[in-house]
Amino acid sequence: MQLILRDSNNGPFLTQVINKAQAEEGLSSEQLTQVKSKAVLMSLKFADKFYNKYKMHLLEQAAYDVIGVVSLGLQQLSDNDHQQALDLLLAPEGLVKPFQKGWSMLAAVSKKTGKASLYGDVEEQLLQAVATPPDADEWDGWAQYQQALKEHRRTQSMQLLQQQFYARTHFDEFEHFSLEEVLAEVVFYRALTGADKVRQDLKQKIRSLELQPHWFSETFFKLQTEATLAQLPDANSVAIREDLGQHFIPALLRTLHFARDYQTLANTNASPEKLDALEGKQGLTNPLLGWPQYLEL
Repeated sequence: MQLILRDSNNGPFLTQVINKAQAEEGLSSEQLTQVKSKAVLMSLKFADKFYNKYKMHLLEQAAYDVIGVVSLGLQQLSDNDHQQALDLLLAPEGLVKPFQKGWSMLAAVSKKTGKASLYGDVEEQLLQAVATPPDADEWDGWAQYQQALKEHRRTQSMQLLQQQFYARTHFDEFEHFSLEEVLAEVVFYRALTGADKVRQDLKQKIRSLELQPHWFSETFFKLQTEATLAQLPDANSVAIREDLGQHFIPALLRTLHFARDYQTLANTNASPEKLDALEGKQGLTNPLLGWPQYLEL
C-alpha cells in the first residue's frame, strides 16, 4: 500500500496528519516507513479476513478500508488535533488503536437489519462510505459517520420513548414512521390524560376528558414536551430536539383543536361513519401527530 502524500487539508485524516508532520519536520523517514509497514500489514490481515489477499484489486480495497477506518478512529481519539494524532501513530500500538476505535464506532452505528454483513457487526455500505485512497483530494468519511450516528440516535431515541412511555411491549415497526410521531403521541396522551404510560384508549377517553382552556396554547405543549424530554438521557434528548421540526408544537395544538371537535361530535352519539368522516376531513388517515388510528375502540 502506498501512502501518497499531497498538500491537502480535505483528504483522509491519516494523510492530513502525515502531511503536516512532514511539512513541520516532525516525522522522520524512518518513522514514516514504520507507519507504512504497519499499514501494509493491517491491510494484508484485513484482506485475508474479509477478501482475498492474493487478488491485487481486493488487497487494494482492503488498504482503502484500513485507511478510512484508521482516519475515523484517529480523528475521534485525537479530537481532530494533528499533534495528538501523530503521537498516537508513533506510539507502540501504532495504527492498531485508531483502527480498533474506528471499527467500534462503525459497529455501534451500523443498522441491525437481520441481514448478515460481510464485515460482521459493521454495515457494508457504511464501510464503503468511509473507505478511501490515501491520495484522495476529498474525504467525507467523518461526515458519513456523523450522519449514521444521527440516524442511530434517532432510532435509539424512538425505541427508548416506546420502552419508557408505552404500556405495551410489542410495537409494529410500520405504526410510526418518525421520531416526531412517537414523541407527539407520548406528549399528547400524557398531557390530556395525566397518565404515565400511553395506552390504546385515547378515542375512548376523549369522550369523558375535560379539556382545560389553558391547554389550548403552544406554551402548554412546549412545557409538556420539555417535561417528557427531561426524563430521558441527555444524549437522547439532544437527538430528539435536533430532529423536531418547527411545526411540531403547532401540530400538537391543531390536534387538540381536532380532539375537541371529535369529542363534541362523539358526545352527540354520532355514528362511526360520521366520526371517520371527521378524521378523514382532517387528513388523519394514518397514525399522525398525537392521534393514532386505534383498532381497539
